[in-house]
Amino acid sequence: MRSYVLQSPYLCLNPDYNQMRKLKNSELGRKSVKEYKKADKFPIIVVLDNVRSLNNIGSVFRTSDAFLVNAVYLCGITAKPPNKGIQKTALGATESVSWKYYESTVEAIHELKADGYDIISVEQAEEAVSLENFTVKKTGKYAVIFGHEVRGVSQEVVDLSDYCVEIPQFGTKHSFNISVSAGIVLWELFNRLDFNK
Repeated sequence: MRSYVLQSPYLCLNPDYNQMRKLKNSELGRKSVKEYKKADKFPIIVVLDNVRSLNNIGSVFRTSDAFLVNAVYLCGITAKPPNKGIQKTALGATESVSWKYYESTVEAIHELKADGYDIISVEQAEEAVSLENFTVKKTGKYAVIFGHEVRGVSQEVVDLSDYCVEIPQFGTKHSFNISVSAGIVLWELFNRLDFNK
């Protein structure tokens, strides 16, 4: 009977593979909630327009924490903390990220416009700009709206928006999950805004 020695292809490609050690949480240099609240924030507010999934809401809080967004606005049927379902994916980010609740997304938009925010709906619309082609004002303030899991951002909200941005896709599905969309869009804005990181 012949015996075989299995070798990982990574051993051949990277002889120093065992030199990469995962960092411990204590080595990541993360802020405490108190430090986070005092830190300068990116001039971005995330608006959830009637988002129904507690997991999506929690994930958006967690991503917003990672990118130091100014706040999350929860509108309409969007649930608000404290909520065990949100906490499951937020992992404490509801304690660090500021948030406000509005019965109407339109009310939130009017307030944001009065405060000088440009309104971006992340939606597939006739005049939507593909995300990679969206021109970011380096010193702008943006409110980014993500909509209901099935119906998307409401037409009334799209009508009030300064821009519609669409994330390019190349497969068979019509849209990304809201939490994935939030991660993609916030990362793009984070990289393009002229902000002292």
